[in-house]
Amino acid sequence: MKKLVTFAAVASLTIASNVMAQEGEAVYQKACKTCHDMGIAGAPKLKDAEAWAPRMGKGLDALVASVKTGLNAMPPGGMCMDCTDEDLKKAIEYMAK
Repeated sequence: MKKLVTFAAVASLTIASNVMAQEGEAVYQKACKTCHDMGIAGAPKLKDAEAWAPRMGKGLDALVASVKTGLNAMPPGGMCMDCTDEDLKKAIEYMAK
């Protein structure tokens, strides 16, 4: 039952999402906010420049790779099943600045 509910939630997000390029704030609101608003499991909080600085020092391509494969408690894709690399870059930039 739990798997069915999870699948239904992911499917509804995927169907409802726009396949065109997404703005960073929009991606954040739909896929990143839950963890990054409160810093769940060590996620750097939104607009916390100090927490984001060492991560941004790795470069956007490295951060996108981490999102795509998952990192620590963050699942692969960071809960954005329809995000392109460009969408993820925009979301990271939005959160970090």
